[in-house]
Amino acid sequence: MGRRAATRAVAIQAAVALVVAAGFLAAGPRQALAAAAGGVAMLLGNALATAVALGGGIQPAGAAYARLLLGTLGKWLVAIVVVAVALGLFRLPPLPLLAGLAGSLLAYLLALNLRMGRQR
Repeated sequence: MGRRAATRAVAIQAAVALVVAAGFLAAGPRQALAAAAGGVAMLLGNALATAVALGGGIQPAGAAYARLLLGTLGKWLVAIVVVAVALGLFRLPPLPLLAGLAGSLLAYLLALNLRMGRQR
């Protein structure tokens, strides 16, 4: 996976998060904000993971694997913190938040897999 493919996947993820939030706008502004917060949680996490995992240039396998693990850890840490703040501090509704989180995560994974499928 290259930096360009990962950046494209994050952009697709942002678009899907926006669509999910717009869908919840019919239920109310707090639900739309919660869906947007869920999408932003994964968006920020995946952007961080991309920057950490692919930011080191060419490295030995052990260092590249460590960067990949560190990026993944950072992704989930950011996602958990954003979800905790949205649920705890702002008291946003949990179902739209989880829908935004899940939609954003699935969009990222599908964008990466569809891109990788074209390269084969």
